[in-house]
Amino acid sequence: MKMGDGVEQAIHSVAMLSGLSEGGVLSAAALAEFHGVSTSYLLKHLQALSGAGILDTVPGPKGGYRLAKAPKEISLLDIVLAVEGSAPAFRCAEIRQRGPNPVSDRLFAQPCTINAAMLKAERVYRAELAKTSLADIGIELAAVDDGSIAARGCAFLEIHERKTAR
Repeated sequence: MKMGDGVEQAIHSVAMLSGLSEGGVLSAAALAEFHGVSTSYLLKHLQALSGAGILDTVPGPKGGYRLAKAPKEISLLDIVLAVEGSAPAFRCAEIRQRGPNPVSDRLFAQPCTINAAMLKAERVYRAELAKTSLADIGIELAAVDDGSIAARGCAFLEIHERKTAR
C-alpha cells in the first residue's frame, strides 16, 4: 500500500502544531519551511485537516493553523482519512469475470476472495492507526530524543509562532 506524500506532511505538520503555546498559530508557509516542502501542496492538506475538524484555521494576516482538539484525541487514522479519503485502498473491479472462456455466473455468487483478503488487511492496518494518537507519537519521540529534536522545534516556534486569542 502506498500513501501520498501529503500523509507524511500532514502528520508532521499536526505534530508540529501540537507544540504551540495556548493561543498560538503557525502559518502554512512556516510549516512548509520547517519541513522543506511546497507551501501550495501543504496548504491543500491543511485545508483537508481543517475540514475534518483536526485543525482550526485562524484567518487574517496574523492567522494560521492550530489543533482543534487535544493530541490524545487525534489518531493517525484521523489524519490519513482527512488527507487520503475513506475509500478502501484496494478496489476490486471483478476482473475474474472477464476474458475468454467465461464460466457460469453462479461461480461468482460469493465475493472475490482476493478482495476479501485485501479488505481484511486494510481493517487491521486502519485499526492500528486508529489506536495510535498524536500524543502517543510524541511520547515515543521523547523517549529517543536526546533533546536535539525538541530544541530544533522550540527554536523554530520561538521565531514563527503567532499569538492570537483563543
